[in-house]
Amino acid sequence: MLKEWGRCLLFFLVLTVITGLAYPLAVTGLAQLIFPRQANGSLVAQDGQVVGSRLIGQEFTSPYYFQGRPSASDYDAMDSGGPNYAPSSRALEQAVKQHYQALARENPGLTPQKTPLDLITDSASGLDPHISPQAALLQVPRIARARAVPEQEIVELVKRHIHPRWLGLYGEPRVNVLELNLALDRHFGRPAGGVNRHQVQVHRP
Repeated sequence: MLKEWGRCLLFFLVLTVITGLAYPLAVTGLAQLIFPRQANGSLVAQDGQVVGSRLIGQEFTSPYYFQGRPSASDYDAMDSGGPNYAPSSRALEQAVKQHYQALARENPGLTPQKTPLDLITDSASGLDPHISPQAALLQVPRIARARAVPEQEIVELVKRHIHPRWLGLYGEPRVNVLELNLALDRHFGRPAGGVNRHQVQVHRP
């Protein structure tokens, strides 16, 4: 009986070392060696200070910047998730209307037919860092007015930041909102006023 218990204990200890120590260390080491940027959170720095992650969306409310997708979790990485409304839900219909009305106030001339769905619907995670090229281009007139720069220059900036489908097949063309907003500041300079707490900085819960 004691011999059997000894074998069980030894088996438990060996598996603990392999799966709880050796395997995590090996995976972490390989990740740091092969994909160091991704393994450390794909962080984005500006002037030596971390301002966000390429993988986690954050809120931008200033008229000088592109806005991302609505978030049911208020862009809180500790509370990731979507509203999970059914397509027939009245709550979903009401939420979409509210998102559209807010978007229309900030972007005059907008119509429902011209509105990309990703700007008026929550992402499944609440942390989507990307929007469609159409969603970015829709916001160009507002940003051009706020920054007093030609629209075409911002359009060209958007085009340079479009990520294509992976291998030309998978996913959809997309634009990373944080990267695009940082490019705005690099290209046109930081606005002298109207800065709020959501302007190009990490959103913390």
